[in-house]
Amino acid sequence: MSGALPVVAPQAGCDRPVLKERGQREVFCGLTGILWLHRKMQDAFFLIVGSRTCAHLMQSAAGVMIFAEPRFGTAVMEEKDLAGMAVLDDELDRVVQRLLARRPELKTVFLVGSCPSEVIKLDLNRASERLETQFGPDVRFIHYSGSGIETTFTQGEDACLKALVPRLEASHETEPSLLVVGTLADVVEEQFLRLFDALGIGPVRFLPGRSARALPPIGPETRILLAQPWVNETARALEDRGGRVLQAPYPLGAEGTTAWLAAAASEWGVDPAHFEAVVAAPRDRARRAVARFRPTLEGSSAFLFPDSQIEVPLGRFLDQELGLRLIEVGTPHLDSQFAQADLALLPDDVTVSEGQDVDRQLDRCRAARPDLVVCGLGLANPLEAEGIRTKWAIELVFTPVQGYEQAGDLAELFHRPVDRARRLAV
Repeated sequence: MSGALPVVAPQAGCDRPVLKERGQREVFCGLTGILWLHRKMQDAFFLIVGSRTCAHLMQSAAGVMIFAEPRFGTAVMEEKDLAGMAVLDDELDRVVQRLLARRPELKTVFLVGSCPSEVIKLDLNRASERLETQFGPDVRFIHYSGSGIETTFTQGEDACLKALVPRLEASHETEPSLLVVGTLADVVEEQFLRLFDALGIGPVRFLPGRSARALPPIGPETRILLAQPWVNETARALEDRGGRVLQAPYPLGAEGTTAWLAAAASEWGVDPAHFEAVVAAPRDRARRAVARFRPTLEGSSAFLFPDSQIEVPLGRFLDQELGLRLIEVGTPHLDSQFAQADLALLPDDVTVSEGQDVDRQLDRCRAARPDLVVCGLGLANPLEAEGIRTKWAIELVFTPVQGYEQAGDLAELFHRPVDRARRLAV
């Protein structure tokens, strides 16, 4: 370093042309965000108000948790419920009473609508207020929509966290505090806490935290770092409460994590020499871990289909740290306000697309014949059958990939399909 923290110009990347597409999409349902949210918030239960299809979806998606008792379930709606023939408030009350009798340790119950209220004919806002009057203050009831009709699946987390924002107490702190927004694995959270502490940055809080009741305060002195690129509406709700989002690339890889930490360090006036002393060792470990896989991937071409909204920072990592040549970086929703730092670091010749017309995008992919495609499960098998190597995008959400210590794990996720194809070709 040369006496300054690594930063990105605030307005960089905003004028990049974006291919906007609207058509048939290949995305998961927003309910699947519950799978990582319920693991993070240990005192919360997610009660889905939906059909048997919703219950089957969650059971299938959470099949790996068969040996644990998960803290989510479905209040199954039958045909008479959907037809408006039943008193749904009474039925929901009975489900909640059984739930709390069985799980008295619960402190927060999220009522998650699987469809718009026009479909399920139940006002979950009023239901949550009524239930909290009945069971509060010991148990909170919070509602949000997990509908997958207009969203991609990670926006389920955004909807959940945004629903928590009105519950945050107003902060009266006179010194800055840092709020990290977006679900992180506990081990990653602890790693970041140690780094922030060594840099002299704090107090540091997380949303969501390990308790749905222990919510952070929010106010004019709250500085916000986004850990996940899909919490945009939550970020705006926090800004409406007085917080300020720090612009930074997302913490993927050695360079992304360094710039992410530097955004907070700059806000706290950390001396560049001290910053370098703190991050040098973990950054070098991350660089070495990533470098192990670069020879396999460098120079290969990559095509990213829209799936989780992690695609723009992921494209930056693949280009900047692994040397892949990006053909197209597609994302379900591009929020240029919060993606601008990573957008600024993408090569000028890469196509950035928002939304999806899956047939047209498949045509572009087949014409380009990339060495590696990052896509959802529904597209992976057909492309593999055509001889195109794929990486399941869902792994990037369910695997801890943020921070220095996970940089090598992130790189290995892309090394595996390429290495496997080479071994099979021998």
